[in-house]
Amino acid sequence: MENLSELFGQYAFNDGMMQKRLPKETYKALKRTIEQGRSLDPAVAGVVANAMKDWALEMGATHYTHWFQPMTGVTAEKHDAFITPLKDGKVLLEFGGKELVRGEPDASSFPSGGLRATFEARGYTAWDPTSYAFIKEGTLCIPTAFCSYGGQALDKKTPLLRSMQALNKQALRILRLFGNTEAVRVFPTVGPEQEYFLVDKEVYRKRPDLVVTGRTLFGAKPPKGQELEDHYFGVIKPRVQAFMKDLNTELWRLGILAKTEHNEVAPAQHEMAPIFTTVNIAADHNQLTMDIMKKVADRHGMVCLLHEKPFEGVNGSGKHNNYALSTDTGVNLLDPGDTPSENAQFLVFLSAIIAAVDDYQDLMRVAVASAGNDHRLGANEAPPAIISIFLGDELNEIIESIVNASKYEAHERDQMKLGVHILPRFPKDSTDRNRTSPFAFTGNKFEFRSLGSAQSISGPNVILNTAIADTLMKMADELEGAEDMTTAVDALIRKTLSAHMRIIFNGNGYDQAWVEEAKRRGLLNLPTTVDALPYYVAPKNIALFERQKVFTREEVESRYEIKMETYIKVIDIEALSTIDISRHLILPAAIAYAKDVASTINVKKSVAPELEAEAEKALLSSLTAQTNALYKATDRLEAVLRDCDTGADMLARARYTRDQVITAMNDVRAAGDALEGIVGKSYWPMPTYQDLLTSV
Repeated sequence: MENLSELFGQYAFNDGMMQKRLPKETYKALKRTIEQGRSLDPAVAGVVANAMKDWALEMGATHYTHWFQPMTGVTAEKHDAFITPLKDGKVLLEFGGKELVRGEPDASSFPSGGLRATFEARGYTAWDPTSYAFIKEGTLCIPTAFCSYGGQALDKKTPLLRSMQALNKQALRILRLFGNTEAVRVFPTVGPEQEYFLVDKEVYRKRPDLVVTGRTLFGAKPPKGQELEDHYFGVIKPRVQAFMKDLNTELWRLGILAKTEHNEVAPAQHEMAPIFTTVNIAADHNQLTMDIMKKVADRHGMVCLLHEKPFEGVNGSGKHNNYALSTDTGVNLLDPGDTPSENAQFLVFLSAIIAAVDDYQDLMRVAVASAGNDHRLGANEAPPAIISIFLGDELNEIIESIVNASKYEAHERDQMKLGVHILPRFPKDSTDRNRTSPFAFTGNKFEFRSLGSAQSISGPNVILNTAIADTLMKMADELEGAEDMTTAVDALIRKTLSAHMRIIFNGNGYDQAWVEEAKRRGLLNLPTTVDALPYYVAPKNIALFERQKVFTREEVESRYEIKMETYIKVIDIEALSTIDISRHLILPAAIAYAKDVASTINVKKSVAPELEAEAEKALLSSLTAQTNALYKATDRLEAVLRDCDTGADMLARARYTRDQVITAMNDVRAAGDALEGIVGKSYWPMPTYQDLLTSV
């Protein structure tokens, strides 16, 4: 391997490269744009574009693209060569400020949720200078936002940048009240832990359900799964280690801070975790990471599965969103300080986040809602669908002391007086982590654990940023008019925490008792995507997005439509795949096996009539019963799909899909999986779970 320090970021037009290649004044102007949100001078854009082009050509790039993130959840790109024709038949290698700053891809084929008519094609991409350009497979990729001709956001980046702007504005108001005049920016930092499965490519290709849907629609429980708990943090297999080494090299070249790798809980499951970075860069990097994981796996003869639940009865994959608030001066606002003032400031931001999660628990659930994620949320392997906050024993005791106006005795036996303005340094939390909590405080950050492994982190962080910004705005409004800041801060913290204690839960989220307790507390329990999504367009939530200038009403409604439509389409594809596999693979295999069993019975009778063939008859009887059950269940699923009212409104269709289609699919699967336990292995038409989970 090349020297790591030289390798890291070699394919990224990062800060170091900009310093090296840009004139001093151009570099300063660009940094002001990035750090202070100032408008970009077109002349500066031209100089940057030329330097970027020269660098890209030196690195072997031949094309450039505006790399954006439409509402499909994946990335999009249209490649243009640097060449411009000349009159003498030669070409000029050209790339200017205009090409850097704005692109004009066809927007008609991307989901818009009604923001655009199908005949309207024009869309625009706009350079995001806060995220570094990079080279991928010979193409200069320029991170951009994507909007319609009328200016509506058609992507996931634009609202993320808007939410960051809203959060920065309100957080700075709070900091100024505490006398902080140095910080110019407050921004969320995120480290998304990426879970995934690896299976052999040839084995994968023999599973049409995996190929088409990303998950297994059939599959009996293997003899050995994760019962022995011997895979988590276990020795990494050589083939997987080679993949991880190659993956790290690819990510480091792009400047992605890949840090930690290990085996996850389930067989064939693994995790990669990066170092924290600014949330919009983290979102870009995570999209790149998922793409590169798939390509590197392919080079190693494997397939990387990012579906939230590829295997029934085996732990699914999530993406823990580790979230903190930082200033441009290097201060983590979720880290308790050394002085009474710093601790008061910490408590204001902490209580703001607690209030935001409580007030907008519906949106928190919406943020992670998908057909795939419904399989894992609440399944004793992931956080429950009920949103709650874990604080740890020590911090929880402090919070309760504040709410109850009582003394807190620190664990090292130092007496603390309650008054927030004289509260000494908090002890670092040393309590056990709660893996069942959807939103857990882990010392100086919150871990939002409900995200699905395949989803973009932009959506959840848009909601987090917006909700926290709104709460901070209300707090700043109250504090800015206060006569005595210390008294006002104390009162505000106590009032906020008292009003939102219901959202704090440190117990076992998997316990059925918590479901009942959460109901008593007035917390929402939204087990499925269909239950959650209507809250997206609730009047209070639309008002939130409009108030913070993150979404217009139309943009919120469009995302609701897209999410609902995606849910229906995903399950429709799964249902059709289920029927196809049942009709063309499992039923023929079962019938062929039954035919051979029946032939065996007849041969025995002809050779030795006195033989009973008891085992064969019992097997044939079971085969016949389960084959008939599968045939009838498949017919039923076809009828359910046929009876769907395609003219009904989106919510009615989604409910029908959840209640009728999924139920019918489950019946087909149950019959198919029962047959897998009966049919001879040589007859079974697909690799089993054992084959898949041990293929690498």
